[in-house]
Parts: sequence; structure tokens; C-alpha cells
Amino acid sequence: MFERSTLQALQNTAQMFEPHEHFNHVLEHIGDASIVLLGEASHGTREFYHVRAEITRRLIDDKGFDALAVEADWPDALRVSRFIQHASQDATAELALGGFQRFPQWMWRNTEVLALINWLRQYNQSDRFIQKPEARIGFFGIDLYSLRKSMDAVVHYLEQVDPPAAQRARARYGCFDHLAEDPQRYGYAATFGLKKNCEQEVVRQLTAMIAGADQYLAHDGMAASDELFYAQQNARVAKNAEIYYRAMFLGREESWNVRDTHMLATVDALRRHITERKGKPAKIVVWAHNSHIGDARATEMGEHGQLNLGQLARQQFGEHETYLLGFTTHTGSVTAASDWDGVTERKAVRPSMQGSIENLFHETGLGDFFMPIRGHDTVQALLESRRLERAIGVIYLPESERISHYFHAYPAQQFDAIIHLDQTTAVQPLDHSRHWGHEEVPETYPSGM
Repeated sequence: MFERSTLQALQNTAQMFEPHEHFNHVLEHIGDASIVLLGEASHGTREFYHVRAEITRRLIDDKGFDALAVEADWPDALRVSRFIQHASQDATAELALGGFQRFPQWMWRNTEVLALINWLRQYNQSDRFIQKPEARIGFFGIDLYSLRKSMDAVVHYLEQVDPPAAQRARARYGCFDHLAEDPQRYGYAATFGLKKNCEQEVVRQLTAMIAGADQYLAHDGMAASDELFYAQQNARVAKNAEIYYRAMFLGREESWNVRDTHMLATVDALRRHITERKGKPAKIVVWAHNSHIGDARATEMGEHGQLNLGQLARQQFGEHETYLLGFTTHTGSVTAASDWDGVTERKAVRPSMQGSIENLFHETGLGDFFMPIRGHDTVQALLESRRLERAIGVIYLPESERISHYFHAYPAQQFDAIIHLDQTTAVQPLDHSRHWGHEEVPETYPSGM
């Protein structure tokens, strides 16, 4: 049990959600930050998606944010971006989300994302963009799993602007042979000397893409600049994915750090590109799991040598420009699998463990609320202790929940604020499986974030 004085102090600081306010208090606390990272405590909770979408709409509409960057692969998200910017042959938002075929499809192919994509497309059609189409909002992926797709995209781009360079790119990427279709097999073979690694080839290709920029921009125009940037970013993904898949066999810390460093570099590249094309400092909303956006230095993972996107963003852009908003829940249901690449299921989420940050918030009896931390000395003092925190990724294993899904963290240093949604529900996938309709009693733990 928590001390009554602790619960009372949290009750006094918590800001309740009122329908007519539309997250005014959240936007006020965000202030002038230009890189706003919105977390989630699972990859399959409807309310996390819904609230993040509402906050994102307000940041775009009221504060002039320019882009949404998400924990997704660059080529798949770029297809969505073209759709919302009215530069796509996809007739519907669901078709535009068709690139998301890799497990876990429900992360982006769900009804909440579908609604947001339709809103973004409609927003980009407003009068303010008729004379300035280059100012339309974009949707971009910051992850690096798309080795094959990104290499194919580089070759496709070069075929349009420099066919001889496309042939050279094909030859370089040919180093992967058939293993590009199964990059984990490539990583294993390259790490243990069963195959020569392709590091030099992907580095050479990225270098060539950068060196050829002036030639590829011979035809002036914003569209040409965008397409070059997109292709260069695909070359960066290929380079970093090659490192990542080899690092997988060196230990969790090495591969995690490669991935989150890539995420930060992608956000930084987007920021610089959008700033240049719009002529004003860019503002970007980022969606990723709490484990990526909560400052790793305040977590058990950080103690083991991991860094993450939230930590790197604070270090790169400064704490004034960066805002880290975490999310927690006490119980409910979640869309997840029991194994990697397993079937999509709707699973019951166990009530939060005693002593956890989730249980502390539940015990306030307030239900759903916004808890500002930065600038609130009382809350910082109450949340400065080391507490358990739950993280459900794409796999949920209730039976081993303590081991699989909880870690220790110092919430006051981890986030600038937290939104607690006491009882939550599973996000609805666009692609149903017969297992999703059946809600099971929880007996396992989360991973795969």
C-alpha cells in the first residue's frame, strides 16, 4: 500500500481529461518544444493510439508541427506519406497502409491509424496548402528492419536519374545474394565467418548517393530534392540495417543501441531536411514505445549499457526543445502475440503489480489523467524513487509477467510527463484472425518492443 500523503499529493497535481478541453493542459505543458516524443506502454492498446492521435492533431493544427515520425520502416511509412500528401496512386488509406506486411502488421494496420491517416490527408487538402504543397504534413518511419525494401528503393530511384549508377548499386547490394530476404540469416553468417560481410558495399553505396547529389538535382525543384532525400535515407537504412543484423548476434545491448541511434539520426535528418525545404525550424512528433522514448539513463536498461531515442534526443536537441511523454495503464486488454511471428490475439492484461508506477497511479482512484513532472517539484520528489514499470511489446506472456514485462526505472527522470489510462482495450487490427476475437486470461510477459 502507498502512503495516503503520497496519493493525496498526486491527486492534487493530476490533471483530468475533460472533453471540451481537448488536451489543452498537455499542450500547455509541452510549451515550445519542437521534438515531441509520445510513448506507449504496449504496441497493441487502442487508447494509446487514440490519445496520441488527438495530441498529434493538436500539435499540427495549433503549434504548426510539420511531420509525424513513427516506429516503423522507412519505405512502408513513405508510401503512407505520399498518400496523405496527395502524391500517391493508392485510392484509400487502407491501401496506403498495404506496405505493412511484416509482423506485427497490427501495429500500423489498425483502425486508429487508419482514422489518423484519413485526417492527415484531409488536413493536407486545406486551403493553406493549395499555394504551398511543399508545406504539407509528412508521415515517416524511423526504424531499420527494411533491408531488402530499402535496397530495392535505392536501385529504383537511380534507374530514373542515373541508370549506370543503378547498375553499380545492384552490384554492390548483390553482396547479400539471396540472404537479403532473410537478414537474420545474413547477420548470423556474416558474424560467424560463414560469409563475407557487406559493410563496405553498403557504405560505398551511401557515399555514392551523397556524392551524386548535385547531379541528381540537376532538375531543380522541391520534388527532386524530396526524392533524393528519400533515396539517401533508404541507403542509410540499408547501411545501418546491415550493422544491426550483425550486432544481433553480439548481444542485446549492441543491437538495441544500433537501432535507437538510427532512430535519432533519422529524426535529425528529417528535421534538417524539413527545415531546409520550408525555410523555418522544423517541428516533429515522434511515436515509439516507452522503452524507446523514456530516457534510458533513468532505467534498468541504461544501467546495463543501453541507450535510447529519448536519451539521445535530449542530448542532441537539448531538454528545452525535447519533450518526453510516457503512457501507463493498470489493466484491460491488448493486441499481441504469444511468439514472434505468431498469430494476432486479443489478450487480457493482468492488473499492475504492487509497487509499480502503474499501481501507484491506479491507487489514486482518479482513473485517466495527465501527470506533469517537469517543473513540478512535488511530483518529481514523489516519483524520484526506483519503481517497477511495465512494458508490453508485440509479445505478451502473462505467466512470466514479472520477468518478461517489468523493469526498474526512475519515472521523474525518465519522462517529462505521463498520461495514465487506468483501463484500456486492445487496438482493432484491419486484418482479423480468429484468435483476435477470443480474449484469454493473462498468463505471460512482454518483449519485442
